[in-house]
Amino acid sequence: MPENMAGGAGGDRYWEVDGVRGTAILMMIAFHVAYDLDHFGGARLAVDRGFWWALARLTAFLFLLLVGVSLTLSYARASSRLSPGALRQKYVRRGLTLFFWGLLVTAVTWMVVPEGVIVFGVLHFIGVAVILAYPLLRCHRANLVLAIACMAVGAGLEGVTTDTPLLLWLGIPPEGFYTFDYFPLFPWFGVVCLGLFVGTMLYPRGRRVFALPDWSRVHGVRELAYLGRHSLAIYLLHQPVLVALLWMAGAIDPGFYGF
Repeated sequence: MPENMAGGAGGDRYWEVDGVRGTAILMMIAFHVAYDLDHFGGARLAVDRGFWWALARLTAFLFLLLVGVSLTLSYARASSRLSPGALRQKYVRRGLTLFFWGLLVTAVTWMVVPEGVIVFGVLHFIGVAVILAYPLLRCHRANLVLAIACMAVGAGLEGVTTDTPLLLWLGIPPEGFYTFDYFPLFPWFGVVCLGLFVGTMLYPRGRRVFALPDWSRVHGVRELAYLGRHSLAIYLLHQPVLVALLWMAGAIDPGFYGF
């Protein structure tokens, strides 16, 4: 995610980070077009398995990996000008801001599509992850160990349910739980930790340590990087826009889920 979603680099940006993020945005939009057609238009595209399922998981993996990478870039540059207390406040404030946006998504989906209301989706998760990741920003290889551990715990919790919603955020949903978007701490915090590890390896102290041509002005790459710099706004707005366009095209039922 960019600065407004995960702590962003600030100052000079790395076009390759923004470009990969922009690619993930296009993947997200493609999946949500299929998802909307499947759920609201009856297209029966089987988005819960096969190609579309794999695309959704790969998209989420890229986004959350880049959350970790962006946090390391942000920390490397902010730590030279902010006190430890100010740094901590910066990430707590940013995490709470993202969690608030997640609560707004919860409210909107509760009003529009209550059958699949989003109670701990990607924005809720990133908000929590930014706060939890702050103490880990000075770690290096330990983040790789933590990443593997979180993913292993997530795999172990697969299919486990409980009779309370209080453990939902950890990856233990209540039985029969259904939502349009769900990113529990396990295994997804492991992907963020993997991003922290990758960021410190590829961009130690916020500096790129590998050779790369400057493609920042190349047509196509420049546009992808632009999308990557504005991923929060795109994430918040793309679904209403997609639904409206598909509705106007007659591809979805305007009475489906209140539309």
